Amino acid sequence: MAFDIDMIKAFYQGLPAKIEEAKKVLGKPLTLTEKILYTHLHPESSMKNYERGKDYVFFAPDRVAMQDATAQMALLQFMMAGKKSVSVPSTVHCDHLILAEVGADADLKKANSVNAEVYDFLASVSNKYGIGFWKPGAGIIHQIVLENYAFPGGMMIGTDSHTPNAGGLGMVAIGVGGADAVDVMADMPWELKMPKVIGVKLTGEMSGWTSSKDVILKVAGILTVKGGTGAIVEYFGPGARSLSCTGKGTICNMGAEIGATTSTFGYDESMSRYLKATGRADVATLADGIAEHLTGDPECYENPEQYFDRVIEIDLSTLEPHINGPYTPDLAWPISKFAEAVKEHDYPEKLEVGLIGSCTNSSYEDLTRAASLAKQAKNKKLKVKSEFTITPGSEQIRFTVARDGVLDQFEDIGGVVLANACGPCIGQWARHTNDPSKKNSIITSFNRNFSKRNDGNPATHAFVASPEIVTAMVLGGSLTFNPLTDELMSENGESVKLDPPTGIELPPKGFEVEDAGFQSPAENGEEIEVVVDPGSDRLQLLTPFKPISQSQVEGMRVLLKAKGKCTTDHISMAGPWLKYRGHLENISNNCFIGAINYFNDESNNVINYVENKYMPVPDSARAYQKEGIGTIVFGEENYGEGSSREHAAMEPRFLGVKAVVVKSFARIHETNLKKQGMLALTFVNPDDYEKIRQDDTVDLIDFEQMAPGKTITCRLKHSDGSSDEFSLAHTYNDAQIGWVKAGSALNKIREEQRK
Repeated sequence: MAFDIDMIKAFYQGLPAKIEEAKKVLGKPLTLTEKILYTHLHPESSMKNYERGKDYVFFAPDRVAMQDATAQMALLQFMMAGKKSVSVPSTVHCDHLILAEVGADADLKKANSVNAEVYDFLASVSNKYGIGFWKPGAGIIHQIVLENYAFPGGMMIGTDSHTPNAGGLGMVAIGVGGADAVDVMADMPWELKMPKVIGVKLTGEMSGWTSSKDVILKVAGILTVKGGTGAIVEYFGPGARSLSCTGKGTICNMGAEIGATTSTFGYDESMSRYLKATGRADVATLADGIAEHLTGDPECYENPEQYFDRVIEIDLSTLEPHINGPYTPDLAWPISKFAEAVKEHDYPEKLEVGLIGSCTNSSYEDLTRAASLAKQAKNKKLKVKSEFTITPGSEQIRFTVARDGVLDQFEDIGGVVLANACGPCIGQWARHTNDPSKKNSIITSFNRNFSKRNDGNPATHAFVASPEIVTAMVLGGSLTFNPLTDELMSENGESVKLDPPTGIELPPKGFEVEDAGFQSPAENGEEIEVVVDPGSDRLQLLTPFKPISQSQVEGMRVLLKAKGKCTTDHISMAGPWLKYRGHLENISNNCFIGAINYFNDESNNVINYVENKYMPVPDSARAYQKEGIGTIVFGEENYGEGSSREHAAMEPRFLGVKAVVVKSFARIHETNLKKQGMLALTFVNPDDYEKIRQDDTVDLIDFEQMAPGKTITCRLKHSDGSSDEFSLAHTYNDAQIGWVKAGSALNKIREEQRK
């Protein structure tokens, strides 16, 4: 039986009537996206036609999922909300804090020792507040959700940007910051601007080397890292129905890399098969009975231009395998053009490491397709020429592929199996290298490849591809190797060519696991005490933020004018800093240390006008803060893209930053700033970014009159006595302005709980 089966039964029972009501009110056929959104309206948002990309709407998600790195801060905030238990089914997944170093067993043992304090905290908070707890080694949050919790037509939020993975089972699953999770767990309405809807029509059918990963790599090249911002991507068409459920999950997972709110597919036979295979035949039976309501209406797919804000069409029959990168996941190269690109751009040709698995590509199908190449390699006397690692997505997957001999096939050619955790994908990787700063190339089946993300080295050129392409590339050892056309030299001195990979969608013997790693919460947790050691350097209870006043946004100093791409990794690095995700004061020492200073093209080196010297950014912020001087940060396009980590908003807030002004924001980060009671503003004229000088003092002269749709005036006072004024826009509504006036959204929740 599935988790939450009673909730799912009740939801499905009422779904047809809710959809009919929405159709009547909107007066048109509905996309799947609209069906899910309109059937999850919170009572505070009435059933009416909301304008896409404009209207803010309150929703009531079905569940919440949190990974350990973000759960710490989310649960520290929830503890301040005054609730006895969570109001919706919620889970915590311990997947981020395990360092990939030697191999699965040793790495997990070390993680359990090093992180014992954090794991004990998360387990006890979960036990107290009715939250399901998945122990270290159980697997990666998104794989666990797909295997256990996702259900067609549902809506969930998760404190990780790749939560959309659950779209592979027909959900609207959205990555958020921890404060959003607190809203939902505390029975508050969850707010989102009504998304636009991008339709991707898939025709034809894949064969040979092409896989589901290549669909999203192609889409990323079309839409770029911000082309999906403010939109949900809905895949449809005969090509969509030809994909496996887990293949759909891969596509939805990496939709985060185009800035999309989420991505989803309509319910079909592949989802039904997957539900049954993962022990949820009861959900499959229920879904089969209302299948027409779990996909878009036929009219929407027959004439998509009338119902979607943008339509893209991809023929799977002609789609080539792709390799994307380096440094950005939207630099898309068809494999036939990749070797030429490597030479033209002087990418390091030697491939040092290939890494497969992760939350994006660790399904049974993914691993068996890659293993088919490993088996060929053994038979054809080939061995890997690069380091090769395999990261299973869950203990269920690991146990099943081990039982079926799949892991043996990787190990036979020199592969190393890592723990069921995020590991190298998020920088939790002890790279085996004698020179950690040298120019080099790696290739992964992960989702992101920003500078320094995997190993902290800005000279690492990271490329993203499917697991089977990665496996083939490590056999070639060079980025110029094209497995579709090129031959390799075997140990016998023979020229051999790899045959296209073959895989198995679902295990013929079924999934199996001895200990999935799940821990149920106490039925009544009121007597459970959660203890945080005041002397801990890993955990720290929170102190509420104070509201920003008019005087605090006058005479501000420029803490940083960030140049170029400024992701959440630049603002709050992961890797070794993950250990401080539950300690706001300590983790604030990494604030902006990866961002590039516009004025000297250096990272973590800014001028401070209290100390009159160059300093690391966090030190400069603290120096201004000590003197009671507010600070402001400026940035460029798609500021805050990447992870959902709210630490990238909480750290600047903690260090005294009052406002962040940029050309444009990534969705999750803008929301996170708002939730923490900060000002997230955009240039009305992007060229005004050029007017900021490092020695300016900055006033937001009409902050007190802040209102929805009303611009705020920024005045720059230059050291030569001159000044500039220009307008800044914002997207705050009345409720969000209330967060600013209260000091944070959490402060507002606590106020309302006391009433």
